[in-house]
Amino acid sequence: MDRFNRLHKEMKQAKIDSLFITSKANIYYFTNFYTEPHERLVAVYVDLSGNSLLILPEMEKESAIASGWKGDLLPYNDQDNPWHMFEKYLSVSNRSLDSLGIEKDHVTVERYEQITNLFVNANIVDAKETLANLRVVKDKQELDILKQAAAFADLGVKTGIEAIEEGKSELEILAKIEYALKKQGIREMSFSTMVLTGKKTASPHGHPGLEKVSKGDLVLFDLGVIFQGYCSDITRTVAFKTVNEQQRNIYNTVLTAQQKAIEAASIGRPMNHLDYAARNYITEQGYGEYFTHRIGHGIGIDVHEYPSLNATNELPLKAGMSFTIEPGIYVPNIGGVRIEDEIFMSEKGAQLLTNYPKELQIIG
Repeated sequence: MDRFNRLHKEMKQAKIDSLFITSKANIYYFTNFYTEPHERLVAVYVDLSGNSLLILPEMEKESAIASGWKGDLLPYNDQDNPWHMFEKYLSVSNRSLDSLGIEKDHVTVERYEQITNLFVNANIVDAKETLANLRVVKDKQELDILKQAAAFADLGVKTGIEAIEEGKSELEILAKIEYALKKQGIREMSFSTMVLTGKKTASPHGHPGLEKVSKGDLVLFDLGVIFQGYCSDITRTVAFKTVNEQQRNIYNTVLTAQQKAIEAASIGRPMNHLDYAARNYITEQGYGEYFTHRIGHGIGIDVHEYPSLNATNELPLKAGMSFTIEPGIYVPNIGGVRIEDEIFMSEKGAQLLTNYPKELQIIG
């Protein structure tokens, strides 16, 4: 597999003899096997000898085979101890290793102890960056899937905006969005759908409830879907029936800031320049203290994945990267506006994957 060939190259450069991959996203990336392991162990073991092993529950074996996995399989039942079975596999294989890479941000303390008991003489290192370097650039197949996922996100926002009525609660609108998407075959959202109205829009990560839409409210939608294992993410903010001068000014400031960040996105440019472009403009307009988060994040199999587009990240933009650009202004007791799009970096520059209109809409 091409991805394993590239993985071996990254491992050699990082001087990692073997990998023990446990995150759902990375397992899917390398195996095409998409599963929710819950408390059970699912892992991929890879070494530079070309050996690859998928550890998984017995009940998932046929699904893994159907997904196209061609490496070794170590299926186990619930009464089995997969660590003991893995130990026997390593013993039979007689592998002597100097280093083992793991995902330190994903492995629990309990599993870390199991790993160190098995690889007593190996230097345990964090392979997060090694794996992230592979996933950060998307191929054509991934781009096609991301485009389709983004189109479903556009549909979700459109459905939500069309569902706005005076007296309708945030959760009622949310339910209409998710029902419409499920009718299109979407089983899972990429994160908890957000529908916020009125003063609650001033909370960047607010929780939808029974608050009802009223005249003069801003209504904020933040949502995405999982389609063929890949995520989408979009945010739009609209006004209901009327908008005051302050709300309009905040909206136009955010929209212009986003446009400046998108225009700043070019191959080879450091990522933090995008944050600067939006943040400097918002600060010039007097709202700097109310823009409280980074400009965006990578997106792919995970909705929030490498890289983080923050003010300190000087990683240059590459063709094939996908990420969000999402400036926002959140004024307590007044309300907030966020506008977010998915971006794909092509050789020609920034390409928008989400396309729902962004001009200020006054609904009703």
